[in-house]
Amino acid sequence: MQAVTGKILVLGATGYIGRHLVSALLSQQYPVVATSRDLSSLQNLPWSGHPNLELHQVDLHDGGDLSSVLSDVSTVFYLVHGMASGSDFYQYELDMAHHMSRAVSKSDVERVIYLGATQPDNVSSSHLAARKATGNILRDSGKQVIELRAGIIIGSGSAAFEVMRDIVSHLPVVTAPASIRSASCPIALETMIGYLTKLVSLPVDGSPTFDARGPETISYEDQMRRFARIINKRVAIFKVPLLTPRIATHWLSLVTTVPKPIAQSLIHGLNYDLVPTGEDISSIIHLPQISFERAVESALAEESDVVKNDLWGFDPDAVARWHKGYGYYPKQAGFTVNTDASAHALWQKICNVGGDEGYFFGDALWTLRAYMDAAIGGDALKKRRPDAEMLKTGDYIDSWKVIKCEENRHLSLLFGMKAPGLGRLEFTIVDHGEHRSLDIRAWWHPAGFSGLLYWFAMMPAHLFIFRGMAFALAKKSGAKVTTPSRR
Repeated sequence: MQAVTGKILVLGATGYIGRHLVSALLSQQYPVVATSRDLSSLQNLPWSGHPNLELHQVDLHDGGDLSSVLSDVSTVFYLVHGMASGSDFYQYELDMAHHMSRAVSKSDVERVIYLGATQPDNVSSSHLAARKATGNILRDSGKQVIELRAGIIIGSGSAAFEVMRDIVSHLPVVTAPASIRSASCPIALETMIGYLTKLVSLPVDGSPTFDARGPETISYEDQMRRFARIINKRVAIFKVPLLTPRIATHWLSLVTTVPKPIAQSLIHGLNYDLVPTGEDISSIIHLPQISFERAVESALAEESDVVKNDLWGFDPDAVARWHKGYGYYPKQAGFTVNTDASAHALWQKICNVGGDEGYFFGDALWTLRAYMDAAIGGDALKKRRPDAEMLKTGDYIDSWKVIKCEENRHLSLLFGMKAPGLGRLEFTIVDHGEHRSLDIRAWWHPAGFSGLLYWFAMMPAHLFIFRGMAFALAKKSGAKVTTPSRR
């Protein structure tokens, strides 16, 4: 075993692999530095208060100084990517890698562990090419870089797994491009985390590249059929040769909750057999092989972890209402305005939401939705407000429940009307010194295809109602509203 002399830095700690890796490293008593572009997202994770953990906000793309983050760090896990950044993700990823490589070269870091992607022959996928180029750039740092390449990882939150789960769970008939015949070696999340943690202290010479693979080579089509058997569902799959990646991406956006840019990268990746041909990591790190079926069953058992976190206030009602058929990734809609109103003034108005005050804008639509809820047995017409002027966790506002309440900063309400899915409405205030930003945003985990249809049916109202609410609330605070932005 190689001695670990300093802290372990995990770049991309809020990602699918990062969240689980940080937890595993902490359980092994390693001192860990976890980073994300959004510090609040780190603070929402269950391990955020661990005594052996430091949290830092880091955006590798902004070119900022990384010396303080790399201080006393001996091992770096590089888990970041740019798939969610849109069509320019290739250059985005390379820019981040160059910035990190330069910073590492000037530091006392001894080892960089990079999670790359399986590389098929004659690749033309931008995503896979970016993953390969990133490894080469990191090696330019002159430090030891261990690149571990993997294809599909089976676990709750894995984009490839969630696409498969959504498609099989939501549709009785699946039309797919012929490329779903492409083969890969899906690996269990548990095995992947095991390999990564053991690489921290594994004696290795030079900067090698290893492949991580599961025990079987399986086509994506066969994975879908086997997944369907596990959840006791019949699925008919029809391959359509003329279904191009572009068309397939738009189709996927209707049936899955996985963000569109990530789904698009996955679709392009299906054009290749992602079968590893390099040195198998299992030849030097010996871990039990986990079958596809067992990996899927384990992933499904962990699905409720989606709401067992600070985002949902660890609320027991949210946890009790979660169902494994809900979409892992939430849909969202909202609007942000900047205002010179004080955080306290905004907060006072936010705390008046609901009841006789209404919802600041579009009250006729809110009332119509309440009548629709009552028509199917809901109690949204029941007006409820706490007696106190300020809200607190556990209060009820009409059909909503307060699940998170941070004075002058954040209010989160659990959706209480009858609908196919689980949702929350958030009011967030950020103080920027000379001005405050006010964001009003809805988050929705759809229950199967009906939950997706519900979300899209609400979309016309979403296009203007949150904008109207944000402007109205800011103006009710007696302030000027400036530079509104939508995201």
